[in-house]
Amino acid sequence: MRLGLNMGYWGAGNDAANLELAKEADRLGYSVAWVAEAYGSDAPTVLAWVAAQTERIDVGSAILQIPARRPTMAAMTAATLDTLSGGRFRLGLGVSGPQVSEGWYGVKFDKPLGRTREYVEIVRSALRRERVDYQGQHFTQPLPDGPGKPLKLTVHPVRAEIPIYLASIGPKNLELTGEIADGWLAIFYSPEHGRESLELIAKGRAKAGKTLDGFDVVPTTPLVVGDDWRAAADTVRPYAALYVGGMGSREQNFYNNLAARMGYEAEAAQCQDRYLERDYAGAAAAVPLGFLDSTSLLGPVERIAEKMQGLAESGVTTLTVSPILQDLERSKAALRVAVDALDRAGVGS
Repeated sequence: MRLGLNMGYWGAGNDAANLELAKEADRLGYSVAWVAEAYGSDAPTVLAWVAAQTERIDVGSAILQIPARRPTMAAMTAATLDTLSGGRFRLGLGVSGPQVSEGWYGVKFDKPLGRTREYVEIVRSALRRERVDYQGQHFTQPLPDGPGKPLKLTVHPVRAEIPIYLASIGPKNLELTGEIADGWLAIFYSPEHGRESLELIAKGRAKAGKTLDGFDVVPTTPLVVGDDWRAAADTVRPYAALYVGGMGSREQNFYNNLAARMGYEAEAAQCQDRYLERDYAGAAAAVPLGFLDSTSLLGPVERIAEKMQGLAESGVTTLTVSPILQDLERSKAALRVAVDALDRAGVGS
């Protein structure tokens, strides 16, 4: 199991600190640094900036939002970042959610599985530098009965195959991820419930005539170091409440559904009720301690090492840590503790 760093969203006054974290992770031998986007800063610009100021660490999008770009534009971006970084780019994709897709991008959130499949097919074709000639249900290139003609990418990526990851939560999307992607970007992953997700991914791999060998399982896991793991869990509460309570609508919140499937249906509903009522403190308090503990790395190094053993045994191959809501020095120290814990756990690669 390798270590990664998730730097989350940029533009909230934490940019300088995030860059220092990326540099520290690079120095410590972390495998990859991921950057997210929603409707603020875009990921490619930040990834280029980070890649220019690091040496060995991979840079990845977690995620590039599918409704934000045509698939050929995503391929152009991937090829450019791979070239600028010297072959260090990983392309993470996801459909986002209805509110962002329709509210920000003006793209109808429908048939996400079919849209994702076609999107990845076109991206792979473009990155292979084939002439893009695609007639699908969601994407048609070139347009018929017009002046357009099939074109091929003029940029030569450093690598013949840029790894593609999908962010997925629901059962059907997990199976699709196994079938068409090189890795899975997971959130709120726990070893106890992760095995069920990996079984679905393995089912998708089997459809493609593949196994889980070589497939990268990449959960983003909050990391808070401290003597009292329960106190450390309180640092994670606002983050968890944002997703479980506030991402999406009451009718469609993928993270709330995930918490419910993990056995916290009543607590997830309470968290959502309070968050949508703008009682953010109440929503954070409603997040169950067991949920936080099973999906985070909390406490002293010995406890974190024990948790890492369980994560590796469950199938995690790249453990991406997020030292969220902490100052720079505490975050950098947490990255060092994670390296120590991985060594103690004896599951590093």
